[in-house]
Amino acid sequence: MSSDTLAQAPAAPEIPGPADVPRIVPQRRYGQWTAAAAVLVLLALAVTSVVRNQAFQWDVVAAYFTTGSVLRGLWLTLWLTAVVMVLGFALGTLLAAFRLSANPVLRAVGWGYVWLFRSIPVLVQLLLWFNIGALYPQVLGVKTVNLLSPVAVAIIGLTLHEAAYAAEVVRGGILSVGRDQIEAAQALGLSRWRRGWRIVLPQAMRSIVPPAGNMLIGTLKGTSIVSVIAVNDLLFSAQLIYHRTYQVIPLLMVATLWYAVVTTLLGIGQTYVEKHYARGTEQAR
Repeated sequence: MSSDTLAQAPAAPEIPGPADVPRIVPQRRYGQWTAAAAVLVLLALAVTSVVRNQAFQWDVVAAYFTTGSVLRGLWLTLWLTAVVMVLGFALGTLLAAFRLSANPVLRAVGWGYVWLFRSIPVLVQLLLWFNIGALYPQVLGVKTVNLLSPVAVAIIGLTLHEAAYAAEVVRGGILSVGRDQIEAAQALGLSRWRRGWRIVLPQAMRSIVPPAGNMLIGTLKGTSIVSVIAVNDLLFSAQLIYHRTYQVIPLLMVATLWYAVVTTLLGIGQTYVEKHYARGTEQAR
């Protein structure tokens, strides 16, 4: 090979070294760090003021936190929450079926129920049921004043209120399942019951569980409203004590801390249930 040919040969490409690679400098977010520091300072000041404020009387809070009357009120609150949720979702599922029915009468009944009980505040519903004797003094020869106890009134009022919201939650979950899934199940010859139980419900639960968990927590806190009709729940138990001792703030803190503890536990349980029904999807990662 001649020297002219060697001179015309292309030069070998240069391999970039470490010095040639551009250095990536992260963007400095001074505003975010300043805001975070300010929030932490304010949070520390708030916690310090609560802990050091003698008006909270934390020794009194500790003394009454596990007393028998408070724990009995807590138990009634939990029991009432469970009963209302079970009955509310049972009735709500039926109402959701009404609203999804091809029968126009059933659809109208389901829509009317949801509209009515979502329009009336739950406190008004409880007071109406508590004073039902003024409307119907007797039912089948039985005096309504003696028929409904305060606990029964609380169960009826809260359940009817809860069912209206549960119906929409269940209906939304069912509608979230694609029509192609139902058609595929029909092509396989599955019965209507098996389609609903094996195909529709597992997929609908991904959309039902998050709002249902929020409803559970909301119902737990909402049961405190039954104290206005003298149901001996957690809040009413605390009120009975501070009416006797005049230690209002410490007893309210006892109720507040118990609500916070139970709500935290329910929130943790909701997280695991959501992960269970989100298996195989991106939300489970």
